[in-house]
Amino acid sequence: MFAVPANTVAVAENPVLRHPVRVALEFAADRDRWRHLLRYDPDERFAALITADAGQQVWLLGWLPGQETDLHDHGQATGAFTIVSGDLAETVARRAGDGRVLREEHALTTGQSRVFGPGYVHQVRNMGPDPAVSIHVYRSAGRTMRPFRLDPVSGPVRVSGR
Repeated sequence: MFAVPANTVAVAENPVLRHPVRVALEFAADRDRWRHLLRYDPDERFAALITADAGQQVWLLGWLPGQETDLHDHGQATGAFTIVSGDLAETVARRAGDGRVLREEHALTTGQSRVFGPGYVHQVRNMGPDPAVSIHVYRSAGRTMRPFRLDPVSGPVRVSGR
């Protein structure tokens, strides 16, 4: 047993200190917070800001079959995304320690999450036959998307001028 001093005060949780996957999962489970925002756009993936404060942004994305992002990173932002429904695919591009260019493919289904940070270059797409919904949490720099191209020799190369 542990003794707890009588004057102990529980400090309120700071939501910004919670791992972004936990935040994404919390929002994914609470559909009443965002269901009224969900739309599908036949021309491009749909995105709506659910909430934002000084520490983070939480976004809802709707993906029709065939919709995708370009290869990109999120600048200095860290964060995570969780698949609420449907299936998405993620390609991660990076240079290995031995200089090889690596492309990692990840098939993501409902309930799965991915984490990202500065220098994390990826592409997300809906290759399935059904619409997909995902929740994305961005910390520090918000929802910045810097485009990249994949050079077979040098690896991910930031596209300048954007």
